[in-house]
Amino acid sequence: MITRTAWEGRLNAPLRAFLRTETGGARVVVVAAVVALVWANLHSSSYESVWSTTFSVRLGDWPVSHDLRTWVNSGLMTFFFLVAGLELRREFDIGELRERRRLALPMLAGFGGMLLPIGIYLAINAGQTTAAGWGAVMATDTALALGALAVFGPRFSDRLRSFLLTVAVVDDLVAIAVLAIAYPDHPSPTALLVAAVIFGVVLLVRAWGVRFGPVYALLGVAAWVAVSESGVDPVVVGLVMGLLTYAYAPGRDELQRASDQFRLFREQPTPQLARMAHAGLTSALSPNERLQTLYHPWASYVVVPLFALANVGIVLDGELLSRAVTSPVTLGVVAAYIVGKPAGIVATSWLVARLSGNRFRPPVGWVAVAGVGTVSGIGFTVALLIATHALHGPALDEAKFGILVATVGASAVTWLVFRAVARLSPSRRARALLGVTEAIVDLKLAVESGRDHMRGALDAPVTVVEYGDFECPYCGQAEPVVREMLADFANVRYVWRHLPLTDVHPHAQLAAEAAEAAGEQGAFWEMHDLLLTHQDALNPTDLLGYAERLGLDLDMFREHMVKRMGVDRVAEDVESADLSGVTGTPTFFINGRRHHGAYDIVALSAAVKGAFAAAKLRPEYHRREHEHREGPPTS
Repeated sequence: MITRTAWEGRLNAPLRAFLRTETGGARVVVVAAVVALVWANLHSSSYESVWSTTFSVRLGDWPVSHDLRTWVNSGLMTFFFLVAGLELRREFDIGELRERRRLALPMLAGFGGMLLPIGIYLAINAGQTTAAGWGAVMATDTALALGALAVFGPRFSDRLRSFLLTVAVVDDLVAIAVLAIAYPDHPSPTALLVAAVIFGVVLLVRAWGVRFGPVYALLGVAAWVAVSESGVDPVVVGLVMGLLTYAYAPGRDELQRASDQFRLFREQPTPQLARMAHAGLTSALSPNERLQTLYHPWASYVVVPLFALANVGIVLDGELLSRAVTSPVTLGVVAAYIVGKPAGIVATSWLVARLSGNRFRPPVGWVAVAGVGTVSGIGFTVALLIATHALHGPALDEAKFGILVATVGASAVTWLVFRAVARLSPSRRARALLGVTEAIVDLKLAVESGRDHMRGALDAPVTVVEYGDFECPYCGQAEPVVREMLADFANVRYVWRHLPLTDVHPHAQLAAEAAEAAGEQGAFWEMHDLLLTHQDALNPTDLLGYAERLGLDLDMFREHMVKRMGVDRVAEDVESADLSGVTGTPTFFINGRRHHGAYDIVALSAAVKGAFAAAKLRPEYHRREHEHREGPPTS
C-alpha cells in the first residue's frame, strides 16, 4: 500500500480511517463484555471485589478517593468523550458540518431520537420508582455505533457516517447534561463555580494563542477535579475540552516554515535545531488532529473495553431472566432503543424536511436515515453510565440486561436494513443511500475542457483531479495506481494540475514548465509520463533529452522553456490549489470532493464507485446514458 507523508496522513485523519479504528475497537469491546459476563457468572464475588477496590489520590490535605469502577467510569471515560468532542469539532471546522445549514436537521433528529425513547420508557414504567431510569435510554454509543455502521453499512458514503456522528454526539451532549443536572451526587455550587472559572481560563488562554499542550492538560485536570467534587459526573470535562479544540488544515506558510527549519537541522544537526524542527512540524498541525492521533486508539482499544469489563458483569441466572421478561425496566430499555430510536430519528427528519419545504433535508437517502436510526439504538456505553447513576440493586441489573439485549437487537436490525437495500437495483440503491442532497464541493476552480489537461472520456460522469509535483516521490508512486484506476473504470475523466513544491523539490517548477512546453506540441501526457518515470533526472539537459525522445520540435521547445512561456499556466494551477486548501502532493479530488486518506487502488476505487453511485442520481447521467445507447437526438 502506498503511504503519504507523515504530516499529510495526520492532516487528513480521515473519517474512513477513524471508522476502521472503531471497527477494531468494537471487536475489543465485545470481547471485554463477554469476559465480564463470564467472570461475573463464574465468580461474582471476585468480580465485585476487584471493581470495588478503593484508590485515593491526595493533593495536600485534599483527597480524591473512588473505587476502581468509578475511576474507570468517571476518569478514563473522560478520554472517550474527549475523542467524541474532538471528532465533532473537526466535522464542524473542516468536515461535512462546516456548512452550518447541514447541522440543523441531524441536531433536531438527535433530539427526536431522544424524546421518543424517553416517552416509551416512561409510559412502560409509569407510576413506578424505576421511572427515574429514563435517562438511560437517551444516548447512543458513538464508538460502537460507528463501528457497527462500518461493518454493516455501505463502504462509500462519508455523508452517512457524518450524519450518524452528529446525531450520536448530540445525544451524548444532552445525555451528559442530563447526567449532570438530573443525577448529581450531593451537588456543590461552589465546586461548579470553580469549574466554570477554569473553563473561562481555558477560553482566555486559547484566545491568547497559547499552544503549549501541558497548559491545557493542567487546566483540564483541574476542571475534572472541580467537577468531580461538585457531585456532577466529570466525564463532561472531556466532551467540553474536545469541542473547544479547533481543527484546521495546515497552511502553506506553516508548511514552508516547517520545511525551512527541517532543512536547517539537516545542514547542522544540533539538539537546538532538532527541537525547532520538531516544534515547526508539530505547529503545522491543528491541536485537534494531534489529540485525535494521540488519544483515539487509547479510547477505542483501552478505555471503552475497560468500561465494558467493569460494568457489564451481571449474573445471568434464572431469577434475572425470569424477572427481565416482565420487568418494566428491561422492556422499557429494549423498546426505547430498538423501536423508539429509529422511529424518533426518522419521524423528526421527515417532519423537518416537510415543514421546511426541503430546505433542510437529510444529507443521505431515507433508507440510510432509517439505518442511522437503527444503529443509534446501540446505547451501550453511555446507557450503562447513566444507568449506574439512575438505578440501583435489581433494577440496575435489569437495565444492564436490557441494554445488552438492545445493543444486540439494534445491530441485527441495522444489518437487516442494509442487507435489504443491497438487493435493490444500483440506481434505486444509490437513491436510497445517498438521497438527492448535493455534496460539498471542495474544488474551487471547476474543470474546463479547453484549459485542463485531461485523460479519458470528456463527458465522463466521474472526474478525478490530481494536484501533483513531478519531483514528488509520492506522486511517482501514485502514477501506477492512477493508470490502474483508468484501466478499471473506462468512464472516468482524469485531470492533472500542477503544484510544484519548490521549497523541497528544486526541479519541480522547471519540470512543470517542460510539460506545458510539450503540451504546446500536443505531447503533454507523453512528457508527463516520462517526467514521473525519471523523477531523479529533471535537469534542463534531461528535459531537452525527453523532448528529443518524443520527437518534438526542439527549437520550439527550447524557446518555450527559455522564455518561460508556461509559468503563468503553472501559476494558475498553484493559485487554484491555494483556493481549494491544497498544501501537499498528491492531492485528489473526485467530482469536486477532496479525497481524504490513502491513494492506493482499493481506496481510490472505493471513492470512484461512490462518485458513480452519486452521479447516477443526476438526471443528466441518465440522459447521457440514453444518448450513448440510442444515439444523439436528430433534428
